[in-house]
Amino acid sequence: MNTTHTQMANAIRFLSADAVQTAKSGHPGMPMGMADVATVLFTKFLKYDPKAPKWHNRDRFVLSAGHGSMLIYSLLYLTGYKCSLNDIKSFRQLGAKTAGHPEFGHIDGVETTTGPLGQGITMSVGMALSEKMMATRYGDKVIDHHTYVIAGDGCLMEGISQEAISLAGHLKLNKMIVLWDDNEISIDGNTNLATSDDQCARFEASGWDSQKIDGHDPAAISKAIAKAKKSKKPSLIACKTIIGLGAPTKGGTHHTHGAPLGEDEIQKMRKALNWEYPAYLIPKDILIAWRTAGARGAADRAAWEKRTKRMKSAEEMKKMAAGKLPAGWIAKLNSFKKKMVSEQPNLATRQASGKVLEVLTSAIPALIGGSADLSGSVNTMTSSTKSLTNKDFSGRYIHYGVREHGMGAVMNGLTLHGGFIPYSGTFAVFADYMKGAMRLSALMAQRVVYVLTHDSIGLGEDGPTHQPVETLPMLRALPNFNVLRPCDIIETAECWQIALENKSTPSGMMLSRQGVPTQRKTHNKRNMSAYGAYVLLEGKGGAAKRQVTLLATGSEVDIAVEARSILQKDSVSTAVVSMPCWELFETQSKAYQAKVLGKDTVKVGVEAALRFGWDKYLGSDGGFVGMNGFGASAPAPALYEHFGITAANVVAEAKARL
Repeated sequence: MNTTHTQMANAIRFLSADAVQTAKSGHPGMPMGMADVATVLFTKFLKYDPKAPKWHNRDRFVLSAGHGSMLIYSLLYLTGYKCSLNDIKSFRQLGAKTAGHPEFGHIDGVETTTGPLGQGITMSVGMALSEKMMATRYGDKVIDHHTYVIAGDGCLMEGISQEAISLAGHLKLNKMIVLWDDNEISIDGNTNLATSDDQCARFEASGWDSQKIDGHDPAAISKAIAKAKKSKKPSLIACKTIIGLGAPTKGGTHHTHGAPLGEDEIQKMRKALNWEYPAYLIPKDILIAWRTAGARGAADRAAWEKRTKRMKSAEEMKKMAAGKLPAGWIAKLNSFKKKMVSEQPNLATRQASGKVLEVLTSAIPALIGGSADLSGSVNTMTSSTKSLTNKDFSGRYIHYGVREHGMGAVMNGLTLHGGFIPYSGTFAVFADYMKGAMRLSALMAQRVVYVLTHDSIGLGEDGPTHQPVETLPMLRALPNFNVLRPCDIIETAECWQIALENKSTPSGMMLSRQGVPTQRKTHNKRNMSAYGAYVLLEGKGGAAKRQVTLLATGSEVDIAVEARSILQKDSVSTAVVSMPCWELFETQSKAYQAKVLGKDTVKVGVEAALRFGWDKYLGSDGGFVGMNGFGASAPAPALYEHFGITAANVVAEAKARL
């Protein structure tokens, strides 16, 4: 083994072991075991420039096994990113860039937040797919890079990994290379406690190339990566490693996975590896070797910048990568709203969304659609978004297949790569399957749009397995996530505008299966839904005379409107408040909120979901007409009647409190 390589890899091992020891928590085993692989990758193959970490044609490196975060922090420090020794010493401490798991946006060089196993490898599929799509649009002189992943046994056990492997193989994403840390150790002990999979055969069955190598032999590592780069398929390199390599008594055991080695073990490790230096001291010659390796990408970047300086396609790519929306799209959306106010259609909001998307996809080339094998049901495919295939990446519509969780994570990868605004659809109840990816969209502040149709018992005959009575409150509990439930085609257009204008917040579009009437009778250029809630219909005599406030979302706004009509005929001044987005309503001034909710009025909420969360607006003594358990299988009108979500019951709830 090359002495310089060994010393460079040992620098990773000791930085990782010492930082975990200082923090008194962490995962030293994986960084120590994969140090040889990472050293070869970052010194010979990875295309990057620490001085320009956002260079768009860089290779992407994703540490899917995010618990081994000291691997990437060590690499960032050693190669010359803005990661200091003080950052390393502050590992896992409050406010540090070097969080317990890699977090996107905290530190240059971390492409995505990882830690929930399987997410990283799946987001990498999105990055590799984005590279293919951008290369098709702008040419390989503008975009031509690889996506590398370090994944562990846990990543490959998680179910989402199969969705990623299958989709990447189908799409022939040949610039995606997964380096598997094949150390046969998990937290509980040897992986043979839980799995007997032949991983190479598994990947090959999904259309990948695979190789098996000694993960501590730099020549074998180098040869395998070079071979993988020439493949016409995505590649798995199974790197047989020893977890915690170098630790004399704990190496090769699960004891190095998720706990500090201990001072005594580290001292013995220094002797075993002939590392005569104190904690955090990297000898000058080794650091120079690392910094030299880190600097080699500057020439590639300079050549790319020179090559693309006057290329029109490169300028277009940079604008799109910046995430800016083109001029004129809001004007087109407003023209659509005006037309719909005139026509007053009675449509399911899933159909309304499809019509809005026809306008938006023609106006915004960055929009990339898709669905989990439900295109006709969720109305996400438009005339502007032809299908993407493994032979033609010019399309703007991705057929994800029945892979909801993978779909969410791939969308995260698409937006993290830069250049696209992804949206895709499934039934709202399957947000359960996507939740891990949706949570990371919110945590990383990414503009991803989840189209979630069949949003209530209104889907009818498919029954309680498909009726998401608890999904609305679940998603509303997610920080930095806008849950948008429009009541008609006008609010649907406005909610899409909200989703696209919020660059740092993902959105869930909760859309109905059943038809709903258009509630807006006059055109307003203002986006009323952007207030989160607004007075759709005021009570007789105005706000000062209001006695009852009916608050509703989505398809139940129409029930509230009907109830208002009955109450007003009975001389009860009643307002209807439409609440398409609670999260945005919470950002409004206290004065605006009080004006909308009404002072000293009876309040009744109407929503075909559980009451959870409503008491904030209704008060504990407020009325609620909705669900208190699972639904049933029957036509939608029969279900609304059976569960009492009717105008008559809304009226009764209001009158009981007058």
